This record gives sequence, C-alpha cells and structure tokens, in this order.
Amino acid sequence: MRRNPQLGMEPAGFLDDDPGKVGKDIAGIRVLGTTTSLPQAVRAQRIDNVIIAMPSARGAVVRAILEACNQARVKSQAIPGVYELLDGIATVNRLRNVDIADLLRRSPVGAHDDVAAFVKGRVVLITGGGGSIGYELARQVANAAPSHLVLLGHGENSVFEAEARLRRAFPGVQLSTAIADIRDDRRLALIFDRIRPAIIFHAAAHKHVPLMEENPEEAVTNNIIGTRNVVNQALRVDTERLVLISTHKAVSPTSVMGATKRIAEMVVREAARQSGKAFVAVRFGNVLGSRGSVVNTFKEQIEQGGPVTVTHPNMTRFFMTIPEAVHLVLQASGQGKGGELFVLDMGEPVKIVQLAQDLIKLSGLTEDDVAIVFTGARVGEKLEEALFDAGMQTQQTSHPEVLRVVGAETCTTTDLQGLIWQLDEAARRGDRVAIEALLGQTIPGYASPSRLLSTLVSDKTH
Repeated sequence: MRRNPQLGMEPAGFLDDDPGKVGKDIAGIRVLGTTTSLPQAVRAQRIDNVIIAMPSARGAVVRAILEACNQARVKSQAIPGVYELLDGIATVNRLRNVDIADLLRRSPVGAHDDVAAFVKGRVVLITGGGGSIGYELARQVANAAPSHLVLLGHGENSVFEAEARLRRAFPGVQLSTAIADIRDDRRLALIFDRIRPAIIFHAAAHKHVPLMEENPEEAVTNNIIGTRNVVNQALRVDTERLVLISTHKAVSPTSVMGATKRIAEMVVREAARQSGKAFVAVRFGNVLGSRGSVVNTFKEQIEQGGPVTVTHPNMTRFFMTIPEAVHLVLQASGQGKGGELFVLDMGEPVKIVQLAQDLIKLSGLTEDDVAIVFTGARVGEKLEEALFDAGMQTQQTSHPEVLRVVGAETCTTTDLQGLIWQLDEAARRGDRVAIEALLGQTIPGYASPSRLLSTLVSDKTH
C-alpha cells in the first residue's frame, strides 16, 4: 500500500490469531488485537476496508471473519489462497473480493513443496490446454521450468488466451501451441513426431453430464477414442509418463460421461501394464470456477436477480479449488510407477443448496432478495457421489491428501481393444442403444436412464 499511494489505501493496523503479537509494531503498524476483536477495531479506528491476508487459512476461519465484516458493515477483500500464490508474491494488485473458494478452502498440506520437480528440463504436453484444469496445469508446470511446454487444444480461442496469459507470467519458458482434435490420430502423430513429449497430462475431455446424455456419440469418440489415440501416440514416441485427469463420475457411473471416463481410465492403466510405462489416472471431484460449473451458473442467476435453481435439497458434491486440485494431481503424478489409480482426498461433501446460500451472501444479498428454487435432479445425476467403488480400498501415499486405490478392476471385459472398436463403430453410426448396451455390459452398476426405464417397464409386465 505504501508503495502504491495512488490507491488511496492507508494501513491502520493488524489483527492476528496469535495473542502474543498483540500490541507489537510491524513495519511501524500496530497489532491492534486478535481476529475476534475485529468489530471493536473497526469502530475504534474508523476502518473502511478489511483485507484478509491469510492465504493458508481454512475456509471456516475466512467465513468467520467475513461474517464479522458483514456485521460491522465494512468492506472486505482477500489475498488469493496459497495454491494461487505459486510465486510467493502477495501484492496489493492481487486483492480481490472474498470468493466462494475462500469459504471452502482447506488447510494446505505441503503447499510449498517442489511438487513438479519431475517436469524440470523436460518436454511437457498438456491436452485440453485451453480448459480450466489444463491452463492451471500449464501454470504450475511452467513454474517448475520445463524445457518446452506445449498446449494442445481443439478450441483456438481458449488456447490463444491461455498462451497469452502464460507468456506474460513466464516469459522465460519455451511455450508452443497445437490446435488439434484428439480424435484425429493422423494430426496427433504429426504433433507427437515434432515435439516428442517426455511427459503428458491428458486433460482433454467432454465433461458435462446432461450434454453427453444427449450426445453419447461425442462422449465415446472424445473421451474413449481420443484417449486411446493419445496413449498410442505416447507409446509410439516413447513418452515416459502420462497422467489422465479423470473424475469421480467414473465411480459406479449413472451417466454416459462417467462411463466413458471409466473406460478411459482402463485404457491408460492397461497401456501401463503392457508397456511398463509410468502411465496413471488421477480421479477427483468438482472444481470451483471451471467453465460450466454450478458456481458460475449460480453467479449469473444472482446477477439477473434470481431465482437460483438447485436440483435437489439433499444433493451434495465434493469441491476443490482448481489450483489445489492441480497441485495434488502433480503430487500424485510424481509418485506414479505405472498403472495406478489415484484419488484425491476431497474432504467433506458440500450441500449444493449451502453453496447457493453462500454465493447469495457473498453478493451482499439475502434469500429474500434472491429466491432458491428446487428443480429436480437431471438425467444422469446422483444425489451423492463417491471417489471409489464399493469394495475397493485405498492406501496412503507419501502425501496425506493423495490416495491410491487398490483392488482389481471390476469391469467385465477381457478384450478392451475389441470393446473400443465396437463403441467406435456404434458412435459412427449413431447407435445410442448399442452404446448404452456396451457400457452396461462392461461396467457393473452402470445404469443409464433408458436402461433403468426399460427395467421398470419389464418389471411391470411381470
């Protein structure tokens, strides 16, 4: 603040959780009290703005301070969380309004470890490089000084924007882009021959459950055939390490998207078993703020005056911030020897309606201003989600928030390549019934809406 007088911000005092600091001066500024004394400090010092400079504080701590600010009728801003501050610089330019990610934040574990050391000096390819996860992967990988970082994506606008942001933030990193569809194997071959990646993060995927229920052919060709193509090209050019970004929706899937991601996991793990390569899958839940996420939908609805639409009052989901999830993906990636399925400890599930209520409060409104309306669960959605199948067990790894799933794959096929060929053929001819049947025969517990309906009809006939 002192270096930027044009901002018109003058530090009036500190509050700190440590009572031992109270009364001391830091850079000439007095520690006025603990965080619990915020209302008194605001009144006594006639404070206009409270800055929550606690990047590693748990969400519950931030929530309590935010509530105190609201009750004291004082503006509040926050410094981003520790995972966002990879370069260790927290400046006044990074101040922002308190976000939902701050309220759901967990205490960072090993946040300052050199988690991406295994990419240093290596050629790294990121598919889906223009997406939310792909970009954050690129940012954290770039911070670890790869010899060459390549963003591969199908959407030119998102890749263009990601490249521009990365060049500004990491001018010393060699950065390239490749516009390609992972379903185009010939195009992939040309790219892989040119860059010969040592490490691949495969984040490209179709992820929206309702859209993929309406377009199952696309889910098959992108999530399964595209993954097969990336894996085959990686094997051909002797890539050392490949990491599939997977999803909790692959667990006992009730959606086409989840089922296709489950088979994508199988493709990667089977390639690892046959080749001995360090190819792994990392599975995690929802991330806050990704494109198309429920948080963005709620924000738009609030801006329009509501109502905020929630599918079911008891629907819960696991949430992480994007930087936190990617940090843990890198932790898991460095541990992989080949064929592992890692899951991230997502903490406690969050009620979607609580998420909506928090966002309304963060907007300075109440439910009297913006109503919450329940619309009913959509096709393919579960009320609750899990990170691994019933009967599976997990083992601790060297990182407390990264778990390894142990136990045999429960899918029934012994001919994975034959299954993929059949799914590809069914997708090409637009045979949705065949797609659902193949997925149902392969993945125990998979129950598409149409298969559930046919079961109900069959039961009634008896």
